[in-house]
Amino acid sequence: MNIIEAIIIAIVEGLTEFLPVSSTGHMIIAQNVLGVESTEFVKAFTFIIQFGAILSVVVLYWKRFFRLNRTEMPENATPLRRFLHKFDFYWKLFVAFIPAAVLGLLFSDAIDAMLERVEVVAVTLVIGGVFMLFCDKIFNKCSEDTKLTERRALMVGLFQCISMIPGVSRSMATIVGGMAQKMTRKAAAEFSFFLAVPTMFAATVYKIYKLLKEGGTEIIMDNMPVLIVGNVVAFIVAMLAIKFFISYVTKYGFKAFGWYRIIVGSLILIMLMMGYSLEMV
Repeated sequence: MNIIEAIIIAIVEGLTEFLPVSSTGHMIIAQNVLGVESTEFVKAFTFIIQFGAILSVVVLYWKRFFRLNRTEMPENATPLRRFLHKFDFYWKLFVAFIPAAVLGLLFSDAIDAMLERVEVVAVTLVIGGVFMLFCDKIFNKCSEDTKLTERRALMVGLFQCISMIPGVSRSMATIVGGMAQKMTRKAAAEFSFFLAVPTMFAATVYKIYKLLKEGGTEIIMDNMPVLIVGNVVAFIVAMLAIKFFISYVTKYGFKAFGWYRIIVGSLILIMLMMGYSLEMV
């Protein structure tokens, strides 16, 4: 992988990571179109540059991300309850993070195998797109109680597990999970961004660990410029994408993203049926 290829894939990552269109699916497609060989480093690269994308969330929302709960607690509350209350925001993120962390460790190899199946990406793009055409109507009622409870956080975390199927979109799964708990589109999208930080950070660290364990220290060092450039590009592009997405989805909903997914997925399926080889080289 050269610098130009890394920049293009990083742009795709930054643009799509927080949009409900599947960043993994788009990076797989970009990798195929560019003819980038699917080496262990390239597979790790697509995860490692997510660090740049999640850093954009921390920078944009740093006042809300680094916060403690200072509201009053009942005098008879236990020390544990007081501790969890103080770190309420991080506790809810942890609760939402656990399901994907457990399943990710258990089925890591199966997930990696699916990542190379372009037809899986295409089908899930179309199915997810059809769903997104109607999700605004399905989840059009918001609760008057907008507080993020442990139960709501857990449900969003369970929805996030669906995104382990390439093409589903982690953003779509978690936002829909939030809306299913009667959260507003904006609230669901912002919690999806926050949840991306521990989820994607853990995935990045795990991929680096696996690469190092398999003797990839020299590979990482040799490709350090590519990794740095990829993360910087993903960071800048993701910041712009987040600002656009929050503004757009609050006003217009998800229908446009649904049509986009259907068109892209359908084009891939048509190309595959016509005999074009889009498999990893």
